[in-house]
Amino acid sequence: METSQVSESKIVTADPTALGQFGLAMVTLVAASQKLGITEGSALIIPWAIFLGAIAQLFAAVKDAQKNNVFGTTVFGAYGLFWLSVAMTWMIQNGMFGEAMAKNADVRQLGFAFLGYLIFSLGATLVATETNKHLFIILVFIDFLFLGLTLSTLGIMTHTMHMMAAWTELIISILGFYGAIAHLANGHFGREFLPLGKPMGIFKKQNASAVSNKAA
Repeated sequence: METSQVSESKIVTADPTALGQFGLAMVTLVAASQKLGITEGSALIIPWAIFLGAIAQLFAAVKDAQKNNVFGTTVFGAYGLFWLSVAMTWMIQNGMFGEAMAKNADVRQLGFAFLGYLIFSLGATLVATETNKHLFIILVFIDFLFLGLTLSTLGIMTHTMHMMAAWTELIISILGFYGAIAHLANGHFGREFLPLGKPMGIFKKQNASAVSNKAA
């Protein structure tokens, strides 16, 4: 009697969170310097927006997808695409696609794009209560960043909202650097070298079998 054996192989994928948060930290640091008036113009922010803000976070999104991490995939993917869109916006404003397109740009449309991201970020913040406290805090400041960007771009309390966006963006950068180093160190040492905070326990996760039984 012949017996067949089934073997399974598991592909281990490294946690991309450190790289994704480093990309976020770098681009927000450079962008905040411009909003705070320390630097001028947006031309030299564009490379950092594309390679660190966009590509690093999109890479992290793809790797999280391979790990079946829906939250990481969606959040890193959404913010990576945000920075890619912002980079193209700056290209248009700097005349890279011609003066006609630059003159035809209505900045209020950008305000509504920021509003859309504010709505998304509020939802992501709610979900982040069950990831870790560090990520939850980052998303809270991202909420304030998008609130400031939305209102200042739409001409509502322009200076106050612009400055709120500038300072919250700087805080996001600092938190991003801490998160990148913490994930790098914790993963490398195999223990909690730098704390990120446990989930808040407000919402309880259901296991996959319970969800499928409920759906049936």
